[in-house]
Amino acid sequence: MSPSPIGSGRPMSRRDMLRFTGLAGTAMAFTAALNACGGPASTNKTGNDKDSITAVLGYGNNQTWDPLQTASAFSMAANLHCYESLVEGDPITREPFPGLAKALPTDLSGTSLTFQLRDGATWHDGQPVTADDVVFTYARALSPTENVLVRSFFANWLQEVRKVDDRSVEFVLKFPFPYALQRIQTCKIVPKHVFDGHWDDAANGKVVGSGPYKVTEQAPLSHTTFEKFEQYNGPRPAAYKKMLWKSIVDASPRVAAISGANPDAQIVENIPAANAEQLRAAGRTVEFADGGNNLFLLFNTAHAPFDDKRVRQALHYAIDKKKMVEIGLQGAGTPATSFINPKLPVSQQPDTDLSYNPEKAKELLQEAGVSGLKITLSTTNTSLVAGCVTVIKEGWDAIGVETTLDSQDTKALFSKLDNGTDFQVVATTNNPMQFGNDPDLLTRYYYDQQSNLSARYARWTGADATALLQLQDQAAAETDEAKRKALTKQLLDMIADQAVIYPVVFTQLGTAWDPKAITGVRAQGYPGIYLNQAKPA
Repeated sequence: MSPSPIGSGRPMSRRDMLRFTGLAGTAMAFTAALNACGGPASTNKTGNDKDSITAVLGYGNNQTWDPLQTASAFSMAANLHCYESLVEGDPITREPFPGLAKALPTDLSGTSLTFQLRDGATWHDGQPVTADDVVFTYARALSPTENVLVRSFFANWLQEVRKVDDRSVEFVLKFPFPYALQRIQTCKIVPKHVFDGHWDDAANGKVVGSGPYKVTEQAPLSHTTFEKFEQYNGPRPAAYKKMLWKSIVDASPRVAAISGANPDAQIVENIPAANAEQLRAAGRTVEFADGGNNLFLLFNTAHAPFDDKRVRQALHYAIDKKKMVEIGLQGAGTPATSFINPKLPVSQQPDTDLSYNPEKAKELLQEAGVSGLKITLSTTNTSLVAGCVTVIKEGWDAIGVETTLDSQDTKALFSKLDNGTDFQVVATTNNPMQFGNDPDLLTRYYYDQQSNLSARYARWTGADATALLQLQDQAAAETDEAKRKALTKQLLDMIADQAVIYPVVFTQLGTAWDPKAITGVRAQGYPGIYLNQAKPA
């Protein structure tokens, strides 16, 4: 299925979102806007000097590079080095700091935020960054007809962005929004003179930003190269003159790139837990980070008996989540005792605890009048899912629910969902934390009026769905932190009680690097790497 055509007005489906990410397991081919090098990834190196670095990512670099449209793990990570938002954030905490903005507003209690642009900020082609570029970017980000991916992060609270003068803009809010500075980080400012009417160029790999690195070469399914942008005058200048990022989707060659006495790469992400000790023994630093990456169940509530929350809860109670972490994730994960990863500061424990309790599962099924239930569990065929769903089947079979696993390519599964194909239950993975970590974003990603996950795929409508959406909006608009936390707790209670879309386990993501070659890097709880603070050792 192709992305929503620009100007079509069709809501972007979660299938569209997934196909922009590494989750889809397929690649949308593009013709590089820059000259592509023809050699395989293994033959390309930046060199062994301290002015260059080689990194490996476990995702394809051949999906859309449009910074307002992409959820591709590779493209998003690269864009953090090439584009800037008005407000940037720490890659782990998302603590805001000025990016293209000269300073951050100190008062977030009103419905107007004014930003002045950083003096001397320029695009990679040498043109100055202006307020017109900011207004142009946000006009597209908010457009219901273009309906780009980042729109869902702004549409409920941001009315418009106005030009004050050549160096200043005003954000007009629908209501005071406490997460404004975190959310602004998701919108990368683009040059109007480059992309106005030419968004296909952005999708096809053309990168013209104001960040510390410029893209110099795109080799689809192989690598992307960067060089230092000498005119960059922002807060985090490039430490390297050149960077080579390789795309290696298979785990074995990815691990091999950071192994041995003279490793090919200095940093590699998406490291399997099974290889951690091997790499540590070879002198590599290996860290795993908690985040939003999760395996979740999605029920078709239009298909009885999954319209009954007692049945949905029962099927969660039947899953031994601790065993799934041990077996399916080889210890690199956390049972989902809340909708938000319990290892994250913004998480709260809901009143409904869906931890393993097979007797409770049997009681709920009996209470719902359900017996002899047979389920086809539709799953995606990634290695992570495959290692986990056998534990789900084992648990459901044990309570008398005959379970058949239907594993398929992610593209095939979500194409069926988009086409309205009937199903019972889906098990797959997702990670909204690559966009942000505030609780409104982490819940709205799954439950929203625009969400195909809750409204279209789960077919969840009616009074309960409406009440959840209203509570979500109420929490987002609450400026008092204590009251907002209490409302978020109510929201998490409601999500756990309904269990329409609910995580089973949260997975940790591993990153390995050579401490003799690089410092200033950290493992992230979402795909990709961040080298804007890295330095040669």
